[in-house]
Amino acid sequence: MAFAGSGIGNSANSNVKADIPVTLVRGKNTIDLLSLTVGLQNYGPFYDKVGAGITGPVKLNGKNGGSFDLSSQKWTYQIGLKGEELDLRSGISSRWISKSTLPKKQPLIWYKTTFDAPAGSNPVALDFLGLGKGEAWVNGQSIGRYWPAFIAFSNGCNEKCDYRGPYGSGKCRKNCGKPSQQLYHVPRSWLKPSGNTLVLFEEMGGDPTQISFATRQIQSLCAQVSETHPLPVDMWNSDSTAASNSGPVLSLKCPFPKQVISSITFASFGTPIGSCGGFSHGQCRNNMALSIVRKACVGSNSCSIEVSINKFGDPCQGVTKSLAVEASCT
Repeated sequence: MAFAGSGIGNSANSNVKADIPVTLVRGKNTIDLLSLTVGLQNYGPFYDKVGAGITGPVKLNGKNGGSFDLSSQKWTYQIGLKGEELDLRSGISSRWISKSTLPKKQPLIWYKTTFDAPAGSNPVALDFLGLGKGEAWVNGQSIGRYWPAFIAFSNGCNEKCDYRGPYGSGKCRKNCGKPSQQLYHVPRSWLKPSGNTLVLFEEMGGDPTQISFATRQIQSLCAQVSETHPLPVDMWNSDSTAASNSGPVLSLKCPFPKQVISSITFASFGTPIGSCGGFSHGQCRNNMALSIVRKACVGSNSCSIEVSINKFGDPCQGVTKSLAVEASCT
């Protein structure tokens, strides 16, 4: 049995047509088709009738123009992979073998390695640049499917992002020509100080030696909530007078239990503009917003502030206002 080829669909056209050259032997030949669905369409007209998997037809085309439709032939099927049945993802199967040379750029292959947890307490991610498409397990726990070989469109990115007005799929694009995702989070609660196991099932073919770890230090907390945002979920079923008179809530929380909000680097109630790291005041602002937020948040691990004119006053009547905050934790 030899790998012959593959095809990939996309959101614009989920129907994959692949013309794959094959070499046949005299006598009986077997064709194996592996279908993997990464997400199902959940919008658009008649999306529930799009289907998934192999919808046919499957044809064998000859060099001289003839063809033979295999769709009505007798087919068998199984759910899952042999490697899943053998529980290779746990890393303890006796089927694992070691080789002096690691196979690279080979499709439909399982890899396993061990590693020590990165030092410190910052969030950990795996950088899968160099791999194609597949799934990864850390200590037997799936961190999800990876697909760094899926490259975003090379054009259509905007230097400035403004979500106002009608929304479309081309609005506020960024990272054009780059992998749709490269870093994949690994919860530290899954890691041991040493002897951790990483298992990969690589579908397209890649180089696992290029995998690296990345840690991220959260330098700022940011949030922006409009006075038209819905109430917090825990108040949706409340019939109390307090709930009916309350407004939306902006909440901040440091990533680690022992951290506290040490400073508020920006706070504005009115029409602030920009995004995290680049907030600025708009034409409408309340001059007391910074002191109100500092009083509510500094020194605490988390804080919640009602976003309403009852809390901040009304700096510009008839205008929908929002509260934007940027804070630091230590």
